[in-house]
Amino acid sequence: MEEIPVSALSIALFLLLIISGFFSLAETSMMAVNRYRLRHRAAQGHRGARLALDLLARTDKMLGVVLLGNNLINAASATLVSVIAIELFGEEKWALGAGTLFVTFAILVVSEITPKIIGAAHADRLAGVIAFLLWPLLRMAYPVVWFVNLFAQGLLWLLRLKPGAEDGSPRLTQEELRAVVLESSHLIPSQHRAILSNLFDLEHVTVEDIMTPRSEIEAIDLASPPDQLRTQLATSYHTRLPVYENDPGNVIGILHQRRLLGGVLEREFDIDTIREQLVEPYFIPAATQVYAQIQFFRENRQRLGLVVDEYGEIKGLVTIEDIIEEIVGKFTTGMPGSEAGFAWNDEGIALVDGAHSLRELNRVLDLQLPLDGPKTLNGLIIEHLQDIPEVGVSIKIAGVPMEIVQTQNRRIRMVKLFRPPISFA
Repeated sequence: MEEIPVSALSIALFLLLIISGFFSLAETSMMAVNRYRLRHRAAQGHRGARLALDLLARTDKMLGVVLLGNNLINAASATLVSVIAIELFGEEKWALGAGTLFVTFAILVVSEITPKIIGAAHADRLAGVIAFLLWPLLRMAYPVVWFVNLFAQGLLWLLRLKPGAEDGSPRLTQEELRAVVLESSHLIPSQHRAILSNLFDLEHVTVEDIMTPRSEIEAIDLASPPDQLRTQLATSYHTRLPVYENDPGNVIGILHQRRLLGGVLEREFDIDTIREQLVEPYFIPAATQVYAQIQFFRENRQRLGLVVDEYGEIKGLVTIEDIIEEIVGKFTTGMPGSEAGFAWNDEGIALVDGAHSLRELNRVLDLQLPLDGPKTLNGLIIEHLQDIPEVGVSIKIAGVPMEIVQTQNRRIRMVKLFRPPISFA
């Protein structure tokens, strides 16, 4: 029998290393590919992406054909190196040892490390192409792959391991998705990232967190003189106003100024005209989640609701605009003084109204004030001190130094906040 030249054996060895490198490249590319991007390309009609998704839906079979081919090729490479070493140096032990070291080094560099680095770096581009080659290989080797996987499944059963079903659709948790959004600064503008981040928080926000407190609500008292009512309506910045009679806690209706204007044009302004234009108030439990309230507003065709506690007492007022601002941030239009109106100055001091919500303070000033109790700075300080403090009292809450600047009518009106030192712990 004619011997095969060493040059031909060397070429065959090189080809085996390249084929082994392909299997390594395929394994890394298929496992590192962005499946969401792959699914998007498949939806656009990319055939390679569809094949890749089919392979990823049966990961055990795909890995089976890749590892089967890789190990067979590597074994053949080791055998071929031994043959070449014997042809060149005879059956010397040192020659066989050197051949083993050579093939190990060649497999590591040419067939493992380099292809896997390339596959990890360009997985999205390579997966669709590789799928065209792996798919026919899987069909041809399916009986062998099935037989090997049968033993693998048996071993997993003995180890009491139950791998999750692979459907090619990895699930992201909410926190993982939030991290993706926050880390995508080069792809998503900062304002858009802020909106997405706020959407994640809606699940934990109630209407009580974003409502206008009862003490800040502008309402109409029908017991007031008509001239006073006319002046109040003419100077109000709101289109909808709660209406009560003598008792602010007993709202009898909501007045839409546009409807009132139509009634006034038809006849003279009086209390009866206001009563005729009132609509039934819409009450909202304080613990209602904001994301659910959006749907309730839509179903009830409402834009404003009165927030009540478990005893039915009015705690505040919330509008659809409040919810929108919670998502997209404060509007630049609105009534005077509706903007946040506070920020750290050059000395690290912020002068804040006690009625401001803790959520807004945390967001604007980057603080960590507790949100599981009172909703406003005034409530937080009073709860902390168990008393209404005097002007000049200094305290520290959640690491934030504060000084009471002004109190009025058993409420804290103005507070001076000092920027807390940066912690590197």
